[in-house]
Amino acid sequence: MKASHALLVFAILLALVAPPGAGAEQNPPVGTVIDRSNVDQYEEFFGPAMMWSVDRGVKVKVGPYQLIEQPPPVLEATEKYAAQVELSEDGTHLLNYVAGLPFPTVDDNDPMAAVKHMHNYEGSIETDDLDLRNFDCDTGAVGSDGDPVRVERHFLIDHFRRLYFTGRLEVEPHPVLEPNSDAVRFKEAMYPLIEPFDLKGTGFTFNRYLDHTRQDDSWLYLPQLRRVRRLSSAQRSDALFGQDTDQDSYGGYAGNIAWMEWKFLGEKVVLSSFHAENMPVVWGEPSGDFIHADLWEPREVWILEGISKLPQYAYSKRVIYLDKESLFIAYTDIYDRAGELWKMWLNEFTIRRKPIANAPYEAPYERRFFPSITMVDIQLEHATYCSLPSHRFPGEQGWYVNLGEAEGTVEDYFELSAIISAGR
Repeated sequence: MKASHALLVFAILLALVAPPGAGAEQNPPVGTVIDRSNVDQYEEFFGPAMMWSVDRGVKVKVGPYQLIEQPPPVLEATEKYAAQVELSEDGTHLLNYVAGLPFPTVDDNDPMAAVKHMHNYEGSIETDDLDLRNFDCDTGAVGSDGDPVRVERHFLIDHFRRLYFTGRLEVEPHPVLEPNSDAVRFKEAMYPLIEPFDLKGTGFTFNRYLDHTRQDDSWLYLPQLRRVRRLSSAQRSDALFGQDTDQDSYGGYAGNIAWMEWKFLGEKVVLSSFHAENMPVVWGEPSGDFIHADLWEPREVWILEGISKLPQYAYSKRVIYLDKESLFIAYTDIYDRAGELWKMWLNEFTIRRKPIANAPYEAPYERRFFPSITMVDIQLEHATYCSLPSHRFPGEQGWYVNLGEAEGTVEDYFELSAIISAGR
């Protein structure tokens, strides 16, 4: 490793991470099981929605902290390009950005600290293209006193794909995929739905544009009506088809950074699953069966608040718990227009070279995968929880990352004509 690269890596780690042992003596001991009987003793390690979930029956087994380093391609791009990056005066967009972390050091006293952290969150994504296959979700009313979720609908999805056109790190061509006639940062599509039967063939696609003043374009194809419906950016916060998730909540936050006002609220240590042992996911016991049962570790996070600039947006604010090392979102608390706690998006991560032992593809470095995600509606006592991939496909690795043409993640896939054809 070159001396300059080694120094940059060291600087990034110092900037992003407090010493791993800091405050360790106050963390719950490894092996502790936190449930409704003792959760009040550990309230400082959770957000309010997680406190509600534990009180409802979720059990949190504490595992050991493990260091997470930024992937080599992210570090290399940061070293090469970060010095030239500037933040626009209003914080909405980056100037001269190419790839990697735009701000390897952030002073939390900086008035722009929150938006810089969010741009780093976007820059830490080391995925040039993604195909997530054969995953399913259940949605229903959360049980109580040991009762399971009362499942109302089961969703089975064939593909969720994303293709980045800029900030590319590994797959040729990089850092830019050309031609980029639509001037997008990335394109995304999810189709076709296989279950439930009344939604079979339904599909979504959307574009995130490089122009920060241009709202996302989203389209929904409904084969039952034989029509395409265009969704506004505000509707990206709407939950569709009786389940709880919305497009802007994917991954903890998938909205446009420019369309939020960001505020830095502080930092804390939370418990979250960053090194899950099980894939496919193992769900908890009733009545906590809407959240995974795996190890939770202490993670130092920044707490960031996002308030939408769109007047029709469903939520008044999002409170994001952003991990300092990985720049992954542990979970997000979401509030209604009256300022009351409404929902939570919870991520479960595992970090390894390939998602399952017999997967034919292996990454050259450890990368993140999501065994599961959960969206909980606190007010309705309702949840949508997804296995990525589904247990119904034994041996399916689910995650196909940075494989491009080899696995069909190409620009044509994101055309409306392709979605309509697949839905017939």
